[in-house]
Amino acid sequence: MNIINQVTSENHRPFIKKVLKQCYKSMKISRKKVINIILVDNETIKQLNTNYRNKPQVTDVLTFPSDTESELGDVFIALHMALQQAKTYGHSFKRELAFLTVHGFLHALGYDHDTQANEIEMFARQEHILNGLKIFR
Repeated sequence: MNIINQVTSENHRPFIKKVLKQCYKSMKISRKKVINIILVDNETIKQLNTNYRNKPQVTDVLTFPSDTESELGDVFIALHMALQQAKTYGHSFKRELAFLTVHGFLHALGYDHDTQANEIEMFARQEHILNGLKIFR
C-alpha cells in the first residue's frame, strides 16, 4: 500500500495504513495487491472529476480501479472536503477519513452504489469494516 499526502505535512499514514489493513483482512484480499491512496486538495480532485467524469465539481473521493493483476487501483481523497464533511455530519475527521478510505477501497474492488441494492451491499460492507476498527458514527 502506498499513501501519498500532497496537501499537508500532517502524517495520516499510520491511521490510513491501519484502516487499509482492516479492509484487506475483511475482504480477504491478498496484500500483494497494491492500492495507492493519494491525499489531495479540492482543486486537484475537482480537476480529476472534470477530466475523468465530466463533472466540474469538488467531490470527496475518486477511485480509479487498476486493470493489472498486482494493483487494486488509485484512490484520491480530498482532505479539505473530508474535514468539511466531518463537521457537517457531526463526527471526527478520523472517522470521515476512515470512511472515505474504505469507500474508495471498495470501489477499487468493483463495488458501487449506482442502484439501491448495490448501495445497501456496499454500505453494509463499509460499516462492517469500520465496526471492525471500532469506528462508529
